[in-house]
Order: sequence, then structure tokens, then C-alpha cells
Amino acid sequence: MNAVVSRPRANVNAARLERRIADLAAVTDPQFPWSRTAFSPLHREGRVWLAREMASLGLSTAIDAGANLIGRLRGQRPELAPMATGSHSDTVPSGGRFDGAAGILVALEALHAMRDAGIELNHTLEIIDFLAEEPNQYGLSCIGSRAMVGALTAADLQRTAPDGTTLSEGMASMGGDPDGLDMPLRTQGDLSVFVELHIEQGRVLESGGLDIGVVTDIVGIRRLEVRMMGRADHSGATPMIMRADALAGAAEIIVGFERRAEAEKLAPLVATVGKLNVIPNAANVVPGQVDFTLEVRAATEAAIIGYLADVTGEMQSIAERRGLKLAAEMAGTNLPVKMSLMVQSAIAGAAEALGLRHQAMPSGAGHDAAFVARLCPVGMIFVPSKDGRSHCPEEYTSPSQLAAGAQVLLTTLLHLDTTLTRDAQLRNAQ
Repeated sequence: MNAVVSRPRANVNAARLERRIADLAAVTDPQFPWSRTAFSPLHREGRVWLAREMASLGLSTAIDAGANLIGRLRGQRPELAPMATGSHSDTVPSGGRFDGAAGILVALEALHAMRDAGIELNHTLEIIDFLAEEPNQYGLSCIGSRAMVGALTAADLQRTAPDGTTLSEGMASMGGDPDGLDMPLRTQGDLSVFVELHIEQGRVLESGGLDIGVVTDIVGIRRLEVRMMGRADHSGATPMIMRADALAGAAEIIVGFERRAEAEKLAPLVATVGKLNVIPNAANVVPGQVDFTLEVRAATEAAIIGYLADVTGEMQSIAERRGLKLAAEMAGTNLPVKMSLMVQSAIAGAAEALGLRHQAMPSGAGHDAAFVARLCPVGMIFVPSKDGRSHCPEEYTSPSQLAAGAQVLLTTLLHLDTTLTRDAQLRNAQ
């Protein structure tokens, strides 16, 4: 393992980091904390605060065509491709204060600590707030990072929200330029490395008494939107044998999803139906239509494809037996991604140098880093989540745990800055 290169000591300020976490968390719907959902006025308000914090540390700020907020600090060697870090500032409804936001604010604190210590990087550093990492009203996650790498399609831009707006219009409302998305905003080599800190959103670190997770890979994710169509009838006047109950059919299918996922042998796989809409949703009416979303996650694409092939056949069989009609459409695909061994080594070396207990581990959640991996080497740092809670108001990571993560990020960035500069010099000398 590469040793972490010695540089003037820079120490993060836990109290300052905690204050920033609290300040951004205050930008929320007080009736449903902590809510700052993508494309909402609160999301825009939070970004105004973020841009101001970035500017206070000397970063220039801009919003790219994909509506990503990017702060840039010019390095001493501007000819080198920038290093980047960051995450996202949007939340799920009534989500937590740390998912996404911690990655951006820890990056700001790492930079603040470098500035306090008088350290200047060779590389330009970008701190990125990606647009809409969380699922949202347009039914697509990781929108900003998809746009950055050219993975946002013309069909995606025409996705429509319940309020009738298109994703294209939503991105424009956040300062983006959808007309400029006919090609990737960045190409391979435009960034030298990307490192994202995130809360674990699970129990592995806490249960093991560990400080840091070194992410090895990010699982693949596929979402299938399913519509089960039957016939709406009066619940009292329609005998059981004469019903075409869309909800009963959907329930049988969903239980089958669970059973099939539990039997998966090729790779750890999880399947979830967390969104369901019953029409007409009345107590005295046999459900005539049910819309739901199946989400499948696994470390290998083969496991996901095999699972979906099996359950699609089962869905059709159940629908035919019950006299129902079935329609299914793929709503989003995130391929499994392996983290850079170079970045994993740098993160593990930083944790060891700081005396922090760490463990290599996969991420069961999706992240913007998975798309940025198309541009450059990427890595992720996990910090513990209390009781594994996330996407809920109870989500919590302590100030000391966040500060430890910030110190690891800082040390990792310093190491990579030195290593990548040396590598560039060696290439130029050949």
C-alpha cells in the first residue's frame, strides 16, 4: 500500500462542520423535516446557501447545463485535470440531514482546513452538488451525474411529473440548459479523480465498531414500472368469482418478488416494491388498476437480468390466470461499478495514518460516483449511520464521526494530489 505523503498538518474543525450541517438542514419544510426534495423551492434555496459557502472559501461557482452546482478552486498546476469531490443536496421527503449533504459539507470543511493550514493543491479542486440524486417526481435518479456523462437521453428529458412539467423544464428551473445536453458535458480525462464521502445507510460500520468504510463497488439498480389492469366494480354487488381485482393480482406478484429474491444464489440481491398506487382507491370499490415500481439491486448485472427474466414470466402467468392485463416498462438502469483500486488504497492508507479502524465494503445504495466512474477513477468513503437508519428523520451520524470522515477525505485528497502530479510528470518525461 502506498504511504500517505507527508505535508503540513491540516486539522478539520468538527464544530464548524456541525454548524454547516445544521445551517443547511434548516432549509427544510418545518412540517416534514428534513425535506429538501429535488426541483423544489427549498432545493433552490439550499443551493443559494451552498454557493455562498463555496464563495466564502474562494471557490468560483457555476451551474452547468445539467444543473449541477460546481465550485472550483484553481490549483497551482491548472494544466492538470481537476480533482473532484462532492455529493448531492436534495433529500427524499422527510428524509435525513446527512444523506448527500454530508458529502458536500465535509468537502467544504476539508478545503477550509487546508486553507487554514496554508496548503495549496497542485490540481484544481471541484466540489460538486449533483442535481437530483434521489428519486423524484420525474421518476429518475442521479439526473445531474447522468447529464454530466451523457447518459441522460432525449426520452428522459421528456419525462413528465404529476404537475405536467417535463424533466427538461425542471432542469431549466434549476439553472440548467437542457438544449446543451445533446452530448456529454465532460469526457474521459476531464477529471483526474473523484472521491465521494457518504453516510453508510446501513449497520456494518456501527456493529463492527469501525470508523471508516472503504467502498469496493456500487451495486447495479434497475427499476421496473408495472401496471396491473382489471375492472373496477362495486365491492358489495360483485361476487368474488366474478372479480378482476387488480390489487389482489399485484399482491400475489409482489409476494412472488420477495420469494424469488430470497432464493437468489448467484449474488446478494434485494428486490423492493416501495411505491404503489391503487385506482380508484376507495373502500367500497374493487381495485381496477394498480401501478407499482419494482426495484432490484445486486452486485452483478447477470443476477439482475436473470431475476427480472424470471419474475416477468411469473407476472404474466398470474395476470392471465386472474383475467388481468399487464404492462411493464423499464424506468431506470444503473450498472454495477467497481471503485478504483488506486483510490481505495489512498483511502485505506489515510485511515491507517490517522489511526482509524476501517473495512472494505460494497455499497448497496446507488450514488453519483457510479456515473462519474465513466470519466475518471472514483472512490467512496463511508462513515457510520446510527442504527443503520437513513431516508428518515432519525438519520444520524455524530459530529466526531463526520470529522473523522472529513479528515480521511482531506488526507486522501492530499495524497492523490501528490501522486497524480508525480504520475503526470513521469508521463510527460517519457
